[in-house]
Amino acid sequence: MTTLYTVLLYLIQPLIWIRLWLRGRKAPAYRKRWAERYGYCIGKVEPDRIVLHSVSVGETLAAIPLVRALRYRYPTLPITVTTMTPTGSERAQSAFGKDVHHVYLPYDLPGAINRFLDTVNPRLVIIIETELWPNIIRILHQRQIPLVIANARLSEHSVKGYRKLGKFISDLLQRITLIAAQNAEDGDRFLSLGLKRSQLAVTGSLKFDISVTPELASRAVTLRRQWAPRRLVWIATSTHEGEEAIVLDVHHRLLKSFPNLLLILVPRHPERFRAARDLTQQHNFSFILRSSGEIPSHSTQVIIGDTMGELMLLYGIADLAFVGGSLVKRGGHNPLEPAAHAIPVLMGPYTSNFKDICGKLQEAQALITVTDVVSLEKEVANLLQDADYRLYYGRHAVEVLYQNQGALQSLLQLLEPHLPLRAH
Repeated sequence: MTTLYTVLLYLIQPLIWIRLWLRGRKAPAYRKRWAERYGYCIGKVEPDRIVLHSVSVGETLAAIPLVRALRYRYPTLPITVTTMTPTGSERAQSAFGKDVHHVYLPYDLPGAINRFLDTVNPRLVIIIETELWPNIIRILHQRQIPLVIANARLSEHSVKGYRKLGKFISDLLQRITLIAAQNAEDGDRFLSLGLKRSQLAVTGSLKFDISVTPELASRAVTLRRQWAPRRLVWIATSTHEGEEAIVLDVHHRLLKSFPNLLLILVPRHPERFRAARDLTQQHNFSFILRSSGEIPSHSTQVIIGDTMGELMLLYGIADLAFVGGSLVKRGGHNPLEPAAHAIPVLMGPYTSNFKDICGKLQEAQALITVTDVVSLEKEVANLLQDADYRLYYGRHAVEVLYQNQGALQSLLQLLEPHLPLRAH
């Protein structure tokens, strides 16, 4: 089956090139660095290192605490962070700067993977969440390079698809050194597909192991004083097509009761920045772009967050947050980032990407679910007019975050046998 998979992957390469080129019309970064996608990365990485793969933005954010901890524990051991998308690439570069090297992970073609591994020569490969690439797994196993799937999750829907592959998926899983699952349910799903219990650990979710650093808190206080010293601020983040229009409609309605209200609107992907700006213009709002560096005046009604790597900072100046990808069927984005700032969190009904996390938040009365323009307006208005209500939800949210931390330390202990050069 691996041979058939590989032949098909080679055959569809022209379609992949066309897709990259078409996506490049909205996001030019898709038309760049194609050589990296085929394993050509000489001069961009250092050998004898850790390779950590985070496919896109969400996984990269989850990887931030892990990368920082590894840099602290093994300061002489180089780290290469790989992604698959330009937004993930930009997030990795903005989060880590020169502390790590960054390239795209090659496509799962034997030639590309071998070229990449020959250059990087890793002593350990860590994949964040669940990217099961047959050739990567097979070649790492052949080269006796440990592979750890960290922060792993597996939905029931995915299990049904994998079960159709029978022994192929079972054999594939048994070539993985360790799977560190987010919870027992995810772990059981991997076991049901043929993973051995000795290959499984349940560590919890790395996404809980985030914190607001003193430096970030200080920057947020300064920015709040500059932008809105005497104004209420709400933020809508990681929005997708269809959500910006809802948020702007709600903001228009809210201004009738809260005329001094400021909205920070942060689309999920850079290719949506222009669309968000056009929609804001169509709603006749007075707005500025974050990238302009302007300070909002008292008449500015909307700030469009069109920069990368500033989301945690922007949460820090808001009184409450709506997290997008949840009013449309995208599965939602990370509610723990606003929770870390102890502000109320609102999301739509589509939260499958963070099902376990959202469940914990809901149980603790730390997440408000909305379904449309009317309910979003109502819940935001309730929070804006009652500071104690905001404090209640914000406090509960940050408590859930603190109560579920610990995955990072568990994972670091599991990685130690594969990283003998511990700094003392």
